[in-house]
Amino acid sequence: MRPVIVDCAMYRAGRRTGVPDDLSDALAVCRGRGDTFLWIGTHEPTEDEFALVTSEFGLHRLAVEDALRAHQRPKLEVYDGSLFVVLKPVVYEPEGDTVTSGELMLFIGDSFVVTVRHGEGAPLAAVRRRLEADPGVLRHGPAAVLYAVCDAVVDHYIEVAGELQEDLEELEESVFAPADGGSGRAARRTAARIYGFKRQVLEFRRAAGPLAEPMARLAGAAVPFVPERARLFFRDVGDHLTRVNEQVDGLDRLLSDILAAHLAQQGVQQNDDMRKISAWAAMAAVPTMVAGIYGMNFRYMPELDWVGGYPAVLVLMVGVVYGLHRLFKRRGWL
Repeated sequence: MRPVIVDCAMYRAGRRTGVPDDLSDALAVCRGRGDTFLWIGTHEPTEDEFALVTSEFGLHRLAVEDALRAHQRPKLEVYDGSLFVVLKPVVYEPEGDTVTSGELMLFIGDSFVVTVRHGEGAPLAAVRRRLEADPGVLRHGPAAVLYAVCDAVVDHYIEVAGELQEDLEELEESVFAPADGGSGRAARRTAARIYGFKRQVLEFRRAAGPLAEPMARLAGAAVPFVPERARLFFRDVGDHLTRVNEQVDGLDRLLSDILAAHLAQQGVQQNDDMRKISAWAAMAAVPTMVAGIYGMNFRYMPELDWVGGYPAVLVLMVGVVYGLHRLFKRRGWL
């Protein structure tokens, strides 16, 4: 188990007291004192590596299976002897303007907290340092750890939502910038950017949206191992999460509107191109028709023996083309 343990410590009255040598003895001491709990942090353990923690803390096998396999949606499950919470922290990568999500599982029980982290982005190290610097909060036990982790994850949601909002504003400016006669390849790149952005928002929504129901339960219902006085703090986290979800919904709707506007712009541009092509085709058709008529090998045709026939036909073709050009120009086809 040692290679996958990120941190393990006992906390008494909100202060770190050291690393236990034996989990069962340490848990017995914590439960005997009442003001002490054990916090174990792990990173992507296997079933064999996690077996000791499972047996010592009496974790439910279904929760353990979910924690080890990952790929879970945010949820809250109540089992005999423990509370199982799944969170999906997100990471924004400005280089590629992408959003990636990890997974963070917490087992909360009588005098213990066990965290299982998959991927990157989980703020556990920062949360532990902040709590250890504030014993007044940490002395409230495992519920304080659960609150601090949820609060840190949702606060980071707010930061990522702000970054996405800035990127969306830049994308909006590029879509509605004055037309510069860009090629179809440029239009396809813009559509690809919009679609890629929509996928990032969807990834964000998958992380933040389902978390609303667990936060509502922690804030309102009687949940084991979460004292009533802690509900107010989870209600505050829920309020922040609601704001994030509303912002994500707004981003998604605006992206759909931008995509529709971009497609409409492309349709208008294509219609304009078709008008220009039709205008030039009409101007080319007149001289082609006249030249085709006089290129036929008939013996008797009007004006064949007329000395001024050739220049007259040229003047006629030029005049008709010039007249069509003026007409199309006035109507905005050219």
